[in-house]
Amino acid sequence: MTKKLVIVILICIFSQFISAQSDTYTIKKAHFSSDKYDEFSPVYFNNGIVYCSNRNIGLSSYSSGQDKGLFKIYFSDTTGKGQTSRLFSKNLSSFSNDGPVTFNKRRDTIYFSRNQDISKKGGARNKLGIYSAVLIDDQWTKVRELRINNEWYNVTTPCLSPDGKKIFFASDKPGGFGGSDLYYSEWTSDRWQDPVNMGNVINTKGNESYPFINSEGELFFSSDGLPGMGGKDIFFSVYSYLDSTWQKPVRLDPPINSAHDDFGIVTDTLMHEGYFSSNRDKSIDIYHFKTNSPQVLYDNIQKENQHCFVLADSGSIVIDTLNLKYVWNFGDGEKATGMKVKHCFPGAGRYTVRIDIFYKKTGSLFFTKLIYNLEIQDYKQAFINSTDMVLKDDIVKFDGLSSYLPGFKITGYEWNFRDGGRAQGERVTHSFKKKGEYLVNMEVVIRSTSTGEIHKTGVSKKIHVFDDNRERSSFVGSLSSLKSIESGKISSTKITAQYSAEDEFRKDAVYNVELVSSKVKIGLDNPVFRNVPRKYTVIEKYIPEDSTFIYIVDQQMNLMATYPAFSELYSLGYKNVRIKTFVLKDPSEKELHNLIKLNGAFADSYFDNKERLTSNAFIMLDQIVKLMSKYPSMRLAVAVHSDNSSPAQASLTLSQMRAQTLVSYLNNRGISPRRLVATGFGSSKPIASNNLENDRKLNRRIDFIILN
Repeated sequence: MTKKLVIVILICIFSQFISAQSDTYTIKKAHFSSDKYDEFSPVYFNNGIVYCSNRNIGLSSYSSGQDKGLFKIYFSDTTGKGQTSRLFSKNLSSFSNDGPVTFNKRRDTIYFSRNQDISKKGGARNKLGIYSAVLIDDQWTKVRELRINNEWYNVTTPCLSPDGKKIFFASDKPGGFGGSDLYYSEWTSDRWQDPVNMGNVINTKGNESYPFINSEGELFFSSDGLPGMGGKDIFFSVYSYLDSTWQKPVRLDPPINSAHDDFGIVTDTLMHEGYFSSNRDKSIDIYHFKTNSPQVLYDNIQKENQHCFVLADSGSIVIDTLNLKYVWNFGDGEKATGMKVKHCFPGAGRYTVRIDIFYKKTGSLFFTKLIYNLEIQDYKQAFINSTDMVLKDDIVKFDGLSSYLPGFKITGYEWNFRDGGRAQGERVTHSFKKKGEYLVNMEVVIRSTSTGEIHKTGVSKKIHVFDDNRERSSFVGSLSSLKSIESGKISSTKITAQYSAEDEFRKDAVYNVELVSSKVKIGLDNPVFRNVPRKYTVIEKYIPEDSTFIYIVDQQMNLMATYPAFSELYSLGYKNVRIKTFVLKDPSEKELHNLIKLNGAFADSYFDNKERLTSNAFIMLDQIVKLMSKYPSMRLAVAVHSDNSSPAQASLTLSQMRAQTLVSYLNNRGISPRRLVATGFGSSKPIASNNLENDRKLNRRIDFIILN
């Protein structure tokens, strides 16, 4: 042999080796699979494989549709120490087709397919069904038919879920999506429930069959209706509990799939190796496969963690931003002003967010509007870090270091760049040679920190590759601007309210101008109140929930109506004056509050142009008579206010006269004068600016205040 010939031979051998290693999988016909007979649907059992074969009686019609014989259930030892192949159990053999099979986790219960009529004669309509048997004293016995069987259609190729609570199978029952669909039945109330179709993500107009569920709950199945390589192909899918749906099926790479029928797969947990069936070599055979370069099977697009939000006040409680301002405290050391703000939190975590209203003139706190806990959670997922728009031939950095999988430690990374390139490791680089959109996959092997069990998960991310910067800029310009996302609509964000003024106000609340709060009673004659103008009446209230005494000088149904009193008292030295919501709990206070809301309290509607009481006034005052009769201890102050359109003294006189008119009516209706106080304030306590008529109307008002 010449030196040149040796080199050629070595090159050929080396080329074949490289080609074999470049395949995702290496396959080899199983040692127990014959050339003459058919074998298919392997499942693991103890130290070997249980499968279907027609080796005793020639070829079978079960898969080929030709009248060639019947299938039985066989067992082959794969350790090389026992008998190569044998009938699995005589007790499970019938005069019909038997198999495929599935076992429970303890390997003491078997579920298997067989024809429903197992007599020698059989019937013209002899459909397949699923049966069970239990292992007692090393014998399979107590064969029972599952209630999901039906004489009018086939129920076959069973596979039990790892927890034994669901059985998956194929059926051509009416109402499906195609010829044969995948279904499952749940074990509840000591029975198998009616079949549930697995839906149109899995099922097609074609035929789906041979389901296999591994210990992770991942689904492998065969289909001739999904895009494939020819005939039946084997696909993978996994159920997403976030979306409550099955992931779009992924076809296994060749040489597991081929231009022929490929079906009936079984694998270990991580798909390092396993077995499958194929008719690629004249008969149906079982092949053993090993994984060379793990195929990334998780095509679900990774979710982008949300840390940036548009936060907005509801606006249901009106704030006059001429004198007041919104201040947001995000609980991360940052603040912002405005009714609507944008903020990016530093990352996942729990933040206390609050909206305070501040007095612009002095920077003092006027009112607290909202306090809530914002809990930002990152999605529990593997995560690909990379840019998503690159130029061809650029070296792109990828890493999986931001994966968030609590309770698990990542022990391995596999990458598929979808251009023929693959890589391993937590940090990798890759360059794309052609422009286009690539769905880059990353699959990770994870180990449970509590149990040590090994699992797999993964994600995909779209990468756009462009020829040049001009093309990339054009693409970026065509993208619509990102929409603002309200924090309450992010599925990974949880909001828990600590305090909400809006919620309080819906509970029959009013706004108090609170001067002082104290754990001890300080009395109304305390010097602390000496600077309070006489036009204000200091009222003491005890709050049993807080064991606190509060001292208020004004109470309004509208927040901004408290502003004049607040600003005046602050200027008089009461630096701790605050506006606070106060939920009315006393029945008399609540009923009076609702009367005012119903009938209004504007002087213009209570008096006509000759200062006579109107019908609106009579309606309101008669309701107050009923209220004070219902609560005999109630004492009431009737306070009348005016605008500044007249001289101060004239306004004061008018308001005092109106207050006395209202009280006199109540006296005439039987309410004792000792229970009523009439006060006219004139224009001294405006709640609006008096610049416009609408504002002046607000200042021409009547207050009904319970004194005790």
